[in-house]
Formats: sequence, structure tokens, C-alpha cells
Amino acid sequence: MRLLMKLPLLILALVFVPLVASVAAEETKPNFIVINIDDLGYADIAPFGSTLNRTPHLGRMAKEGRKLTSYYAAPVCSPSRAALMTGSYPKRALPIPHVFFPSASVGLHPDETTIAEVLRDAGYRTACVGKWHLGDQPDFLPTAQGFDYYLGIPYSNDMGTVAEGSKSDLGAPLPDTTENPAKAKAAAEDPETGLKGNRQPPLPLVENDKVVGRVKQDEQQAIVSTFTEAAVKFVRESAAKPFFLYLPHSAVHFPLYPGKDWVGKSKNGLYGDWVEEIDASVGRILDTIRELGLERRTLVIFTSDNGGTSRGTNGPLRGHKGSTWEGGVRAPTIVWWPGTIPADTSSDKITGMHDVLPTFASLAGVKGPDGRKLDGIDASGVWLGKEGAKGHETFHYFRGFELQAIRRGPWKLHFGTAGPVKAKGNAGQRPVGLALFNLESDLGEKNNVADTNPEVVKELQALAAAMDADLGVKVDSQGPGVRPLGRVEHPEPFLDHEGKVRANAVGKVEQFP
Repeated sequence: MRLLMKLPLLILALVFVPLVASVAAEETKPNFIVINIDDLGYADIAPFGSTLNRTPHLGRMAKEGRKLTSYYAAPVCSPSRAALMTGSYPKRALPIPHVFFPSASVGLHPDETTIAEVLRDAGYRTACVGKWHLGDQPDFLPTAQGFDYYLGIPYSNDMGTVAEGSKSDLGAPLPDTTENPAKAKAAAEDPETGLKGNRQPPLPLVENDKVVGRVKQDEQQAIVSTFTEAAVKFVRESAAKPFFLYLPHSAVHFPLYPGKDWVGKSKNGLYGDWVEEIDASVGRILDTIRELGLERRTLVIFTSDNGGTSRGTNGPLRGHKGSTWEGGVRAPTIVWWPGTIPADTSSDKITGMHDVLPTFASLAGVKGPDGRKLDGIDASGVWLGKEGAKGHETFHYFRGFELQAIRRGPWKLHFGTAGPVKAKGNAGQRPVGLALFNLESDLGEKNNVADTNPEVVKELQALAAAMDADLGVKVDSQGPGVRPLGRVEHPEPFLDHEGKVRANAVGKVEQFP
């Protein structure tokens, strides 16, 4: 009889214990925030050596966290973001020669499993606030790739019209709209990756998959504030459950539009003004995390999508955005998680954008994508400062379809070319013939030591040959490991030149804060 009386309690306990365990597991899952700056140079912030730009919030973040001094992106925007989203080398997941433009017929394939999808399936709330640049057609947008919410510009902030300020800095004269005939002909003959030059329509602000604003000069100048306010709102609304916030700012990409409260405040012109505004945005995000008491279970990573342009500072690295010199691909990166990441530390082990997905999945205690080859690793040991943790042994420097260099340990081998790397600013030329550098003793890649280290050259050439069998290493080659792009017929821009919004893309137009 006594056993029968206890039976309902026993049944209740059996039901309740798994429920408690589930709630406890959810509460211990860390939150993740990725703050990705556009075109920020390696030495544009104080923790990485800047004396021009005042970045006290990033200085505090580094003091409370860990610098990653050998963290790699790609030479340009879209490939770098594809690596972050998919955990793969850009050529594997996004085989394009350069970047996307408005109304491209191709984009990140919907079958790719993004970090947002991995975390959303594990119970996370997910949001992308800022520049997307992985395709602007409905099948390619963030809300089709695992994000519950999106607010931002679907590509770069210079991909709008001359008249509305997308081709000139704040206060600068509008440029001449006369187009070089050869460039115009080439653009017309290569429509796959989107509209270029004067063919580009007005710049839209998109919420989820709807146009909610038109980004002219005033809106460009308010864009950091717009994205920061939306990010803070998401964090506050998501504090009770695990969340993933991806905050890819348009700043500090050309054209330069620092906020009205920031213009003229730095000693480094408009560029420095915008860097300092970005620093304040980071401070606002971290202060919100502290205010909500979430700092002990929130990992924040700050980085850049590629190296800086000639407007920024990449020293002591050589080269700029668009190149595969270190200055084109090594990003100033800080990871912050008080109580978990050791404060005021740094690591020179090789990690990169393609490690974000497997690392976040590991820390969240979930599996990564099934049936997909990842090039990234679980870098949590390096990020969290665990003794004996290892980064990548090898890193492959792709620019578009071409493997231009390879690194193993301290050794970096550039493969020869007869022509310059095409890029904005002084990207420099790759060597004519093989060139080998020891990055431990020659971080600026000044001294070619290939002749005195033939065995190292041979070893790195063998690694390149293995990659050739997987992805292909030439401009005109794609190996069996390359996955297909997403593709649509009859792509349309969000806005046409008359300001007409494409079908089913009209949202409630809201004022900028």
C-alpha cells in the first residue's frame, strides 16, 4: 500500500529529472557574439599596435580576453564570410572569383549548413545584424540560412548609386559617372555575380527579407548606430535563452561615413573617426552583456573580414586587402569570455574564420554538419588558452580559385606569378617564381630564403599538390571537393533605379535611430 502511494511521486520524479537536466543544460550553453568589421587593418586598433586610433573598449576587451595574432580570413569580403558561415575554405563552399554584387544570380547554396543553422537546431536564438554579402536573392538571405532575424545591407556599402553617396566619402564631391567603355562591356558580359559600376541600384536596408529603408548619405552616417541599437535590442530580448548574434559592420569599408557625433574627433581623419565609433559600438555591446550579468556565459569574438586597405595600417605585415601577403589576410582578432578565457593573454597559433563553426559547435555541445567536409578545426583549446592546445599545422591562401601561397608552421611559400595582384591600395606584387619566408623571423615577408631551404620548398609544394587533387589550385580549375553555388533564374535587385521594390520585398519603413 505504501509503495502504491509513492508510485505517483516516483513517476513524477522520472518525468521531472530529465526536464530539470534539459533546462540546466540549456542554461549552461554559452552565448556567442561575432563582431566582424569590414576592411579593418591589422594595426588599426590599439591592442595590435595602433597609436593613431583611440580604441579604449577594444583595449579593455584585450586586457580581459585573449588576442589571436595568427587568425586568418580571406583576401576579400564574400569568401571570408563564407568561411565563417560554413567552416570550409571559401573555394570549397563558395567558388567565385571575387565577391558578389547586387542582383547576383548565384549565392551561398541553401544546402550548405551554416553555423546559424547548427546553433538554431540546438535551441539558440539567432540574428544577423549588418552586412551579409553572400547573396541577395530570397534563397540566399540570412533568414534562409539559419537566422531567425536579419537587419542590414545585403552587400557592401559602396554598391549603390553615385547620386546617393555610395561612391564617395562623407563630404566629398560626387564622382564623375562616365564609365570606361571596356569596363562597361566587361560588366555587361559577366552578369552572374551581379550588377557593377553605374548599373548598381540604390542601396537598401533590409529587415528579414523586406526593404525597410533606402541608404543615402544620412543613413550611411547613421549605420553603425543603427546596427548597434538593433544588436543591443536582440541581446536584451534573448537574455533568458542561449543566443548567437552575428554583427558584421559595414564600417570601415569605403565610402567612409562616421556618425555625426564622431566626425573630426580622431587624429586620423574620417577613417580614424569611424574606427573610434566602431570601438564605442563594441563597448556598448560588452557593457550590455555585463549589465545583464551574462559575461560568464558569453563568448565574444572581434575580428575583420580581411586585411585593411591602404587607408588603414597593417604593419608590421606586408600588403593590403586583396592580396595573399599577410597584410591581406591576417585579421586583428580578440576573444573574450571572462572567467573562461585567460585575461591579458595572446596566442600565435594558426586559427581562422573557418574555425568558428566547429569551435562554437563544440562549446555548445552539439554536432557539426553531417556529410560535409570542414576545413576548420575545433579551436576552443587555443581560444580558451588550454595548455598544449594546437591550431592548424597548415593554412592555404586562396584568392578566388587560385592557391597563391601555403603556410606550415613558420614557413610560408608563395607560388610565382608574372602579374600583380589586383586590389585596392598598395597590395604589392606576388613574387615572380617561388618565394619562401620564415614568418617567425621575417613577419614582413621581406627576405626570400627559398634557395637556402630547398627541402622546405619541396614539402610545401607536396602539400599544394594534395590540395590540387581536392579543390584545384589554378585560376581555371575546380577539384572534386568544390561544392556547387546556389543559383536562381531571373535575379532582381531589392530596389531598381526608379526606387521600385521587387515583388514581395516591401516591409514597414522605419526611421533610423
